[in-house]
Amino acid sequence: MTDPGESGPLGAGVGERDDATRDATAEDAAMEPAAVAELADRVADNVEEVIVGKREAVEHVVVTLLARGHLLVEDVPGVGKTTLAKAVARSIDGSFKRVQFTPDLLPSDVTGVNVFDQRTDEFEFQPGPVFANVVLGDEINRAPPKTQSALLEAMEERQVTTDGETRRLPDPFCVIATQNDVEPGQTYDLPVAEIDRFTKKIRLGYPDTDEEAEIIGRMAGDHPVEAVEPVATIEDVRRARTAVGGIEATEELRRYVARLAVHTRRNARLGVSPRGSLALLRASQARAALDGRGYVIPDDVQAEAPTVFAHRIRSDSGGADGAEIVADALDRVPVE
Repeated sequence: MTDPGESGPLGAGVGERDDATRDATAEDAAMEPAAVAELADRVADNVEEVIVGKREAVEHVVVTLLARGHLLVEDVPGVGKTTLAKAVARSIDGSFKRVQFTPDLLPSDVTGVNVFDQRTDEFEFQPGPVFANVVLGDEINRAPPKTQSALLEAMEERQVTTDGETRRLPDPFCVIATQNDVEPGQTYDLPVAEIDRFTKKIRLGYPDTDEEAEIIGRMAGDHPVEAVEPVATIEDVRRARTAVGGIEATEELRRYVARLAVHTRRNARLGVSPRGSLALLRASQARAALDGRGYVIPDDVQAEAPTVFAHRIRSDSGGADGAEIVADALDRVPVE
């Protein structure tokens, strides 16, 4: 994979490539939905060489990538969260960086810092690991909120501002963050503003007996993730994203998404934001593309809503949790 410290994707990220020209080129070369589906299957099959029995989770990652979003994977330690993220990153021929979030991590350790160069008598920007196509934020909830918040601008605007200067991030740019949920006394809750920037939140769960036996067999020697080879190029991903953005979503479908969001706001202390509604629409477009369709149907929305909406909802103490509120919305809100 390309090292973000070299020329290539990083150079594009710090302003050497004209974004408008790049987007126009991608528009001209947009894939057909059937080609997007084939690309998604290829990436998912490649990841399954490492991740056993988690096809649904792998598809959630692919949907997130195609929907121009970010993914939060929450679960107990040791179920393959980091391996999943690394396998997906290695499956596309782009730059990959990992950030191990710890209590002493500083925001500049993520975004980068200006360093004084005595030879030139000037400050030179040293890019942080956020300047990569796929960024793995490992155990993100171990870092304090100030450091977690270093990702806010990057995740929403695909840029980083340091000392008054703004630098573009590579395209595509996707954050895959993991967090464990079994050590509440040693972790920090993610800020609501950051939670809202994650398109999806998923759990992997434990494997069954046969799957676990297969995992043990695969990993008895060298870790198989190190042998994962790219099956798609960065340009493939850009073209697929452009195609997904062009998937038809009718006015009725968009209003259905909006009504689902309004239902959550009426039944929780904090419901889904308009950003969440947009994330659901984009994820539904990606889901349609995975099925080879050029248009979104209500089934796509209903399939994506639980992983897109639930983590954004905050209910009153003792009330229904986000998943229950989303399930109630899907049950009660008519499609029309």
